[in-house]
Amino acid sequence: MRVRTAATRSATVDVDCKAGDDDGMDGSGTLSNEARILWDAARGLARETASVSAPLLFFTDPARTPEPWRTAERLPTGAGVVYRHFGARDAEAVARRLKAISLDRGLVLLIGLDAGLAEVVGADGVHLPQRALGQAEALRARRPDWLLTGAVHAVETPAPEALDAVVLSPIFPAGGASAVKPALGVEALTAMARRRPVYALGGVNVATVGGLTGSGACGIAGVDAIRSAFAS
Repeated sequence: MRVRTAATRSATVDVDCKAGDDDGMDGSGTLSNEARILWDAARGLARETASVSAPLLFFTDPARTPEPWRTAERLPTGAGVVYRHFGARDAEAVARRLKAISLDRGLVLLIGLDAGLAEVVGADGVHLPQRALGQAEALRARRPDWLLTGAVHAVETPAPEALDAVVLSPIFPAGGASAVKPALGVEALTAMARRRPVYALGGVNVATVGGLTGSGACGIAGVDAIRSAFAS
């Protein structure tokens, strides 16, 4: 499986491999039923768009995923991790641990809103929250090899062309910080997908992921659903 990394942003993920053909979770070569559903759905979306580096992005959260490396260790080759540390004191240590796992398993590692940390640990790029999208152009000029993604929470939100992809949320009713936000729905996702590569985030799980088929999304992203599916 080929992954577009910091070394070569022009390559794309080879989505023709079958789930379980790589090392699998914990080296077992198998996926749980829930993990297989999410992974196959993500790669199906990637096939339709042929424009992503990693069809599935695991977003970390200090409260909901206090040990993100446990999930990262079980992700299939070609998936991605977005490490959001929110100022945690052990951010560098955790980022280095995730980088080691990413190298071992063939994952894409993005650091949330911390280009300095991304540089230090040799991450593949940066994910920007919506409030920091203005940094995208400068980051692209400084690191043209990086993968850059950015969060948006409305179809009308202007997103810099410097971004490789946007992450639109919440698509479905979601938990965490998005619990108080109204779901945007698949129609909004499709509208965004007409303009640029977009990941679906928010309430995307084994029960809802089928509804993304044909939406134009380039992949899926999640916190709890991915942590749960790849827990064993």
